[in-house]
Amino acid sequence: MNWTEAPWLGLDTETTGANPAHDRLVSAALVLRRGGASEDGPDEPRAWLADPGVPIPEDATRIHGISTETARSQGRPVIEVLDEVADALVAHWLQGCPVVIFNAPFDLTVLNSELRRHQLGSLEERLGGAPAPVIDPLVLDHALDRYRKGKRTLAAMTAAYGAALSERAHTAEADVTMMLDVLAAMAARYPQAATMNAAQLHEYQVAEHRKWADNFGSWLRSKGKPDDVSRAWPQE
Repeated sequence: MNWTEAPWLGLDTETTGANPAHDRLVSAALVLRRGGASEDGPDEPRAWLADPGVPIPEDATRIHGISTETARSQGRPVIEVLDEVADALVAHWLQGCPVVIFNAPFDLTVLNSELRRHQLGSLEERLGGAPAPVIDPLVLDHALDRYRKGKRTLAAMTAAYGAALSERAHTAEADVTMMLDVLAAMAARYPQAATMNAAQLHEYQVAEHRKWADNFGSWLRSKGKPDDVSRAWPQE
Protein backbone atom coordinates (compact mmCIF):
# COMPACT_ATOMS: atom_id res chain seq x y z
CA MET A 1 0.00 0.00 0.00
CA ASN A 2 1.41 3.41 -0.87
CA TRP A 3 1.18 6.30 1.56
CA THR A 4 -1.70 7.99 -0.28
CA GLU A 5 -3.96 5.00 0.41
CA ALA A 6 -3.04 4.43 4.05
CA PRO A 7 -5.11 5.94 6.88
CA TRP A 8 -3.69 9.33 7.86
CA LEU A 9 -3.65 10.56 11.45
CA GLY A 10 -3.00 14.29 11.53
CA LEU A 11 -1.52 15.96 14.62
CA ASP A 12 -1.24 19.57 15.72
CA THR A 13 -0.44 21.15 19.06
CA GLU A 14 -0.72 24.62 20.55
CA THR A 15 1.75 25.61 23.24
CA THR A 16 2.87 28.29 25.66
CA GLY A 17 5.64 29.43 23.31
CA ALA A 18 7.94 28.73 20.39
CA ASN A 19 10.64 26.67 22.12
CA PRO A 20 9.61 23.02 21.76
CA ALA A 21 12.13 21.74 24.27
CA HIS A 22 10.98 24.04 27.09
CA ASP A 23 7.46 25.33 26.42
CA ARG A 24 4.32 23.49 27.52
CA LEU A 25 1.38 21.84 25.81
CA VAL A 26 -1.89 23.82 25.83
CA SER A 27 -4.02 21.97 23.30
CA ALA A 28 -3.78 19.08 20.87
CA ALA A 29 -5.86 17.71 18.04
CA LEU A 30 -5.81 14.44 16.13
CA VAL A 31 -7.82 13.95 12.96
CA LEU A 32 -8.12 10.48 11.40
CA ARG A 33 -8.69 10.39 7.64
CA ARG A 34 -9.17 6.71 6.89
CA GLY A 35 -8.97 6.99 3.12
CA GLY A 36 -5.76 8.99 3.01
CA ALA A 37 -5.63 11.14 -0.12
CA SER A 38 -8.93 9.72 -1.33
CA GLU A 39 -10.79 11.35 1.61
CA ASP A 40 -12.99 8.25 1.77
CA GLY A 41 -15.49 8.90 4.55
CA PRO A 42 -15.74 11.72 7.10
CA ASP A 43 -12.80 12.89 9.20
CA GLU A 44 -12.72 11.62 12.77
CA PRO A 45 -11.42 14.43 15.01
CA ARG A 46 -10.36 14.38 18.65
CA ALA A 47 -9.34 17.50 20.54
CA TRP A 48 -7.89 18.18 23.99
CA LEU A 49 -7.54 21.33 26.07
CA ALA A 50 -4.88 21.05 28.77
CA ASP A 51 -3.99 23.04 31.85
CA PRO A 52 -0.23 23.28 31.29
CA GLY A 53 0.45 24.05 34.95
CA VAL A 54 2.18 27.35 34.08
CA PRO A 55 0.88 30.75 32.95
CA ILE A 56 0.26 31.12 29.21
CA PRO A 57 2.05 34.24 27.89
CA GLU A 58 -0.10 36.86 26.21
CA ASP A 59 1.85 36.47 22.95
CA ALA A 60 0.85 32.81 22.79
CA THR A 61 -2.76 33.58 23.66
CA ARG A 62 -2.95 36.07 20.77
CA ILE A 63 -2.02 33.25 18.38
CA HIS A 64 -4.21 30.39 19.56
CA GLY A 65 -6.82 32.22 21.65
CA ILE A 66 -6.37 30.20 24.85
CA SER A 67 -5.73 32.19 28.02
CA THR A 68 -4.35 31.01 31.32
CA GLU A 69 -7.80 31.40 32.87
CA THR A 70 -9.48 29.32 30.16
CA ALA A 71 -6.90 26.56 30.40
CA ARG A 72 -7.20 26.41 34.18
CA SER A 73 -10.99 26.47 34.29
CA GLN A 74 -11.79 24.31 31.25
CA GLY A 75 -8.65 22.29 30.58
CA ARG A 76 -7.80 18.85 31.89
CA PRO A 77 -4.56 18.09 33.75
CA VAL A 78 -1.79 18.06 31.16
CA ILE A 79 -0.55 14.68 32.37
CA GLU A 80 -3.87 13.08 31.33
CA VAL A 81 -3.88 14.82 27.94
CA LEU A 82 -0.31 13.81 27.18
CA ASP A 83 -0.95 10.18 28.02
CA GLU A 84 -4.06 9.98 25.82
CA VAL A 85 -2.44 11.74 22.85
CA ALA A 86 0.66 9.55 23.07
CA ASP A 87 -1.45 6.38 23.32
CA ALA A 88 -3.40 7.33 20.17
CA LEU A 89 -0.26 8.12 18.20
CA VAL A 90 1.50 4.92 19.24
CA ALA A 91 -1.54 2.79 18.36
CA HIS A 92 -1.60 4.29 14.87
CA TRP A 93 2.13 3.85 14.31
CA LEU A 94 2.00 0.25 15.48
CA GLN A 95 -0.37 -0.45 12.58
CA GLY A 96 2.33 0.81 10.21
CA CYS A 97 0.26 3.88 9.29
CA PRO A 98 1.62 7.42 8.88
CA VAL A 99 1.14 10.34 11.24
CA VAL A 100 0.94 13.67 9.40
CA ILE A 101 2.52 16.69 11.11
CA PHE A 102 3.29 20.11 9.62
CA ASN A 103 6.82 21.04 10.76
CA ALA A 104 7.09 17.74 12.61
CA PRO A 105 10.20 18.57 14.68
CA PHE A 106 8.24 21.15 16.65
CA ASP A 107 5.23 19.04 17.64
CA LEU A 108 7.14 15.80 18.24
CA THR A 109 9.77 17.59 20.31
CA VAL A 110 7.05 19.30 22.37
CA LEU A 111 5.32 15.98 23.07
CA ASN A 112 8.48 14.09 23.91
CA SER A 113 9.79 16.88 26.13
CA GLU A 114 6.50 16.98 28.01
CA LEU A 115 6.26 13.18 28.28
CA ARG A 116 9.75 13.04 29.77
CA ARG A 117 9.09 16.04 32.03
CA HIS A 118 6.08 14.25 33.53
CA GLN A 119 7.81 10.84 33.57
CA LEU A 120 5.21 9.30 31.25
CA GLY A 121 7.60 7.52 28.91
CA SER A 122 8.76 8.98 25.61
CA LEU A 123 7.30 8.03 22.27
CA GLU A 124 10.41 5.93 21.62
CA GLU A 125 9.95 4.05 24.88
CA ARG A 126 6.31 3.39 24.14
CA LEU A 127 7.01 2.25 20.58
CA GLY A 128 10.23 0.38 21.20
CA GLY A 129 11.82 2.45 18.43
CA ALA A 130 11.75 5.79 16.66
CA PRO A 131 8.38 7.38 15.79
CA ALA A 132 7.72 6.46 12.15
CA PRO A 133 6.39 6.78 9.55
CA VAL A 134 5.84 10.54 9.65
CA ILE A 135 4.66 12.71 6.75
CA ASP A 136 5.56 16.39 6.93
CA PRO A 137 3.92 18.55 4.23
CA LEU A 138 6.46 21.31 4.89
CA VAL A 139 9.40 19.01 4.11
CA LEU A 140 7.63 17.65 1.03
CA ASP A 141 6.87 21.17 -0.20
CA HIS A 142 10.53 22.16 0.06
CA ALA A 143 11.51 18.98 -1.82
CA LEU A 144 8.86 18.99 -4.55
CA ASP A 145 8.48 22.74 -5.21
CA ARG A 146 11.90 23.99 -4.23
CA TYR A 147 11.93 27.22 -6.20
CA ARG A 148 8.47 28.57 -5.41
CA LYS A 149 8.72 32.05 -3.98
CA GLY A 150 6.88 33.24 -0.89
CA LYS A 151 6.20 31.95 2.57
CA ARG A 152 5.88 28.27 3.47
CA THR A 153 3.43 28.67 6.34
CA LEU A 154 0.39 26.40 6.46
CA ALA A 155 -1.86 29.32 5.51
CA ALA A 156 0.34 30.17 2.51
CA MET A 157 0.39 26.54 1.41
CA THR A 158 -3.40 26.27 1.47
CA ALA A 159 -3.42 28.98 -1.19
CA ALA A 160 -0.56 27.42 -3.17
CA TYR A 161 -2.32 24.05 -3.33
CA GLY A 162 -5.91 25.26 -3.66
CA ALA A 163 -7.07 24.08 -0.24
CA ALA A 164 -9.58 25.99 1.88
CA LEU A 165 -8.31 28.35 4.58
CA SER A 166 -10.35 27.83 7.75
CA GLU A 167 -11.76 30.83 9.61
CA ARG A 168 -10.53 29.00 12.74
CA ALA A 169 -6.91 28.82 11.58
CA HIS A 170 -4.40 28.60 14.45
CA THR A 171 -6.69 26.35 16.44
CA ALA A 172 -5.29 22.84 16.54
CA GLU A 173 -8.26 20.99 15.03
CA ALA A 174 -8.74 23.44 12.14
CA ASP A 175 -5.04 23.41 11.33
CA VAL A 176 -4.96 19.60 11.15
CA THR A 177 -7.86 19.53 8.69
CA MET A 178 -6.21 22.19 6.49
CA MET A 179 -2.93 20.28 6.61
CA LEU A 180 -4.56 17.04 5.46
CA ASP A 181 -6.30 18.88 2.63
CA VAL A 182 -2.95 20.35 1.54
CA LEU A 183 -1.32 16.92 1.64
CA ALA A 184 -4.08 15.41 -0.49
CA ALA A 185 -3.58 18.19 -3.05
CA MET A 186 0.17 17.57 -3.02
CA ALA A 187 -0.38 13.86 -3.70
CA ALA A 188 -2.50 14.73 -6.73
CA ARG A 189 -0.03 17.31 -8.05
CA TYR A 190 3.08 15.13 -7.67
CA PRO A 191 2.18 11.58 -8.69
CA GLN A 192 5.87 10.64 -8.73
CA ALA A 193 5.91 11.02 -4.94
CA ALA A 194 2.69 9.06 -4.53
CA THR A 195 4.30 5.80 -5.68
CA MET A 196 6.23 5.30 -2.43
CA ASN A 197 4.97 3.46 0.62
CA ALA A 198 4.93 5.28 3.95
CA ALA A 199 8.30 3.91 5.12
CA GLN A 200 9.99 4.90 1.86
CA LEU A 201 8.46 8.37 2.03
CA HIS A 202 9.73 8.77 5.60
CA GLU A 203 13.31 8.05 4.53
CA TYR A 204 12.93 10.33 1.50
CA GLN A 205 11.96 13.18 3.82
CA VAL A 206 14.93 12.54 6.13
CA ALA A 207 17.27 12.97 3.16
CA GLU A 208 15.39 15.90 1.63
CA HIS A 209 15.25 17.83 4.90
CA ARG A 210 19.01 17.46 5.28
CA LYS A 211 19.53 18.77 1.72
CA TRP A 212 17.29 21.78 2.42
CA ALA A 213 18.98 22.46 5.78
CA ASP A 214 22.47 22.23 4.25
CA ASN A 215 21.50 24.68 1.50
CA PHE A 216 19.84 27.10 3.90
CA GLY A 217 22.78 26.88 6.31
CA SER A 218 25.17 27.64 3.47
CA TRP A 219 23.10 30.70 2.54
CA LEU A 220 23.16 31.93 6.15
CA ARG A 221 26.92 31.57 6.31
CA SER A 222 27.28 33.48 3.04
CA LYS A 223 25.46 36.38 4.70
CA GLY A 224 27.72 36.28 7.74
CA LYS A 225 24.99 34.77 9.89
CA PRO A 226 25.32 31.73 12.16
CA ASP A 227 24.28 28.39 10.68
CA ASP A 228 21.94 27.23 13.43
CA VAL A 229 19.66 25.15 11.17
CA SER A 230 18.91 21.71 12.57
CA ARG A 231 19.59 18.83 10.21
CA ALA A 232 17.43 16.51 12.33
CA TRP A 233 14.00 15.35 11.21
CA PRO A 234 11.33 14.39 12.33
CA GLN A 235 12.54 15.46 15.79
CA GLU A 236 15.10 17.93 17.11
